[in-house]
Amino acid sequence: MTDAPEPTVLVRSAGGLGRLTLNRPRAINALDLDMVRQLSAALDAWETDTDVELVVLDGAGERGLCAGGDVRVLAERVVGGRFDEAALFFREEYALNARIAEYPKPIVALADGITMGGGIGLAGHAAIRVVTERSQLAMPETRIGFTPDVGGTWLLAHAPGHLGEYLALTGAVMDAADAVYAGLADHLVPVDHLDGLREAFETRADPSSPTELVLLFDETPAPSALERSRAWIDDAFAADTVAEIVERLRARPEPEASATADLLGELSPTGLAVTLAAVRRARGLAGLRDALAQEYGLVMWFAQTQPDLAEGIRAQVVDKDRSPRWQPAALADLDPGIADQAFAHVPAEPLWS
Repeated sequence: MTDAPEPTVLVRSAGGLGRLTLNRPRAINALDLDMVRQLSAALDAWETDTDVELVVLDGAGERGLCAGGDVRVLAERVVGGRFDEAALFFREEYALNARIAEYPKPIVALADGITMGGGIGLAGHAAIRVVTERSQLAMPETRIGFTPDVGGTWLLAHAPGHLGEYLALTGAVMDAADAVYAGLADHLVPVDHLDGLREAFETRADPSSPTELVLLFDETPAPSALERSRAWIDDAFAADTVAEIVERLRARPEPEASATADLLGELSPTGLAVTLAAVRRARGLAGLRDALAQEYGLVMWFAQTQPDLAEGIRAQVVDKDRSPRWQPAALADLDPGIADQAFAHVPAEPLWS
């Protein structure tokens, strides 16, 4: 006899509180299709359950809420030409992202520790988004020759100034103060107070709202490094193209600007150009669902037509040689119409039926 494996999502409810815990701590709770379906099924069941008034989403272990989707599996599907499987995952994941944003009952996301990519898709659209002193938030997709998705372009498009372009292109990691300033989080609650917060949710006395309870544990974050860097970020990332952004960064006196230019020079030119256009187009969209539909077309374009995605995953996640061979390798060699090609792509299966 062998013990049955633990469920990858823990679902339980008590005292009016529904609690969803991602339970793959060794993988920093990376999402797979089964986990997406478990989360969706729980939300479906609780929507009409009068015994559940509030939902809390958190992650098992101390490393993070969710490191994102399982990119190794994505690479296997792309390399193997199993694009229908990749599309299925994206469609169900994005439907969950929209469900969280539109859920009729408050969802509180505890984005403690690493919360990146698909983790932002879960936490970033919740009604109440809590970070801690050890939170690390990012949309790092350009590091693997890809583009932000899960509604990330919608969130970043509404960050102050041109922080959205900066965060999307560089994949820079935000701490709690940065996340609150950029609009990807609402409250900072120290790690030591999270258990007390969960208990307060379960034992709350009406008419206290979830936000009022969070405020009992909330602390004012330190000044944001992103806010202090707004001058050079806004100046450089207002430029029309990635090449012009790099040029402006090189002209700035700040060492951080020069380092950012160096970083952009290491990333996929295709991924950068499409990502810049995606964030800017998202600003003109009507809502999250439109942004998710735009992202769906882009991710399938990358998966089906671009070698940089599989190469980026190979270099950063599989072989870990950190030496991706992008095609093309330089911004100067990039087709100026590449972003238009990406946005013109129509997936075989629509996102919203």
